[in-house]
Amino acid sequence: MQTRGAIIRQAPGKIEVVDLEVDDPRDNEVQVKLVGSGLCHSDDHIVTGDIPVGIYPFALGHEGAGVVTKAGANTKGLKEGDHVVFSFLPSCGHCRWCASGQQNLCDLGAGLLSGARWNDLTSYRLRLAGSDTPVGQMLGISTFCETTTVAVDSVVKVPEDVPLDVVCLLGCGVGTGWGAAVNSGGVQPGHTTIVMGVGGIGINAVQGAANAGATAIIAVDPVALKREKAQELGATHGAATMEEATELAKELTNGQGADQAIVTTGVIQADHVGQAMASIRKAGTVVVTALGNIADTTPLPVSLSDITLFQKRIQGSLFGASNPNWDILRQIELYRSGALKLDELITTTYSLDEVAAGYQDMHDGKNIRGVVRY
Repeated sequence: MQTRGAIIRQAPGKIEVVDLEVDDPRDNEVQVKLVGSGLCHSDDHIVTGDIPVGIYPFALGHEGAGVVTKAGANTKGLKEGDHVVFSFLPSCGHCRWCASGQQNLCDLGAGLLSGARWNDLTSYRLRLAGSDTPVGQMLGISTFCETTTVAVDSVVKVPEDVPLDVVCLLGCGVGTGWGAAVNSGGVQPGHTTIVMGVGGIGINAVQGAANAGATAIIAVDPVALKREKAQELGATHGAATMEEATELAKELTNGQGADQAIVTTGVIQADHVGQAMASIRKAGTVVVTALGNIADTTPLPVSLSDITLFQKRIQGSLFGASNPNWDILRQIELYRSGALKLDELITTTYSLDEVAAGYQDMHDGKNIRGVVRY
């Protein structure tokens, strides 16, 4: 069938909305009509070329939710009419990582940037309309398409009474930030937590730290709007710089420093990790979930003696170390109870044709999270 989607033709590139043809689902696949999609910074990393992909044109979007319109065979109980949230990382359920409760590290992730099906790197589900030109899918899903065909390993069935244009945020940004605090950072009641960068990921690290019981949460961002929003959603303090946040953390902990510093900046730099390490106490943890140019090998300005003698830890965090088939559903329950705020994260809504404008707003510091509503 024909659909429309936001693509780039090269990287660095320019986002454009074009007509596409999308295949019907095959075995283990479903077709989904989108209701909402968040504008995550990771797509911008594709546009700039910070993260190269296997094929161009390339259809963007990876944080979305919608309704199943067609189902192939062997779809694990998914059927037409089901409401689903996409997980930007698929989980097969039986590899070593899935079986040990680390679905975010599923072996299916190896082919995610190819743009093709991960079980056949020559097979695509999108084409430019009226041609045989294949179009790659962002992480196998491409949620900046009105309709998309995806593997069942990339969707989680959700209750029909939750708004899909809101819970779409659970497909990446919420889980990545929330899990960075709760799962990767190990925030506990009474902790002091620094969140470095309070955009679409960092704001949810703030919420995760609050849910886990941190009594002091310092939100660090040069943009006043973001610091203010963070304090509405659980942060106890705001700081414009890490220097200010570090001194504040020491004041609050009798000179010890923060228990965790969670790095959620829009584009990570090596010195961000160094600043975070300087802000934490002995046996504290720096959680790194931000992305930048993946080819960057700049050495980290970190003292090796700091790691050994003070037992500090640098912990990477992919999708907040989430198990999406469980975490998305429990985050829905937190949302229903009022403990996890989702509606309040959405600063501006856009049409599909306004995706490029939405990313410009992100760069201009106007959004916590923009959402495309279909």
